[in-house]
Amino acid sequence: QVQLVESGGGLVQAGGSLRLSCAASGSILTINDMDWYRQAAGKAREMVATITRGGTTDYADSVKGRFTISRDNAKNSVYLQMNSLKPGDTAVYYCRADIRSSRTLVLNNFWGQGTQVTVSS
Repeated sequence: QVQLVESGGGLVQAGGSLRLSCAASGSILTINDMDWYRQAAGKAREMVATITRGGTTDYADSVKGRFTISRDNAKNSVYLQMNSLKPGDTAVYYCRADIRSSRTLVLNNFWGQGTQVTVSS
């Protein structure tokens, strides 16, 4: 069984910063791409940032220059540093990862439960 657990969400004023963390645990052999998504109320889920196992990153245009994704492969963790936050960044943030099980050797897609980020104006 594999789990992804996010932490670090909360309420912050516009212009402030938050750092989200996501840790994977369980029967893990390897983790390939890890991403952060977000879903605002009444809107579709969208990808915010992605990072490969080797550290190559990509970002949604709306967060480029403000958000930074990073990972620690030894800790099976991914992070999202969010700076210069805007009210439009308010959403539930989810981490996602492609994880190969150490028990079955099957590669599967896993999601965390989400963490709320609220940016006040």
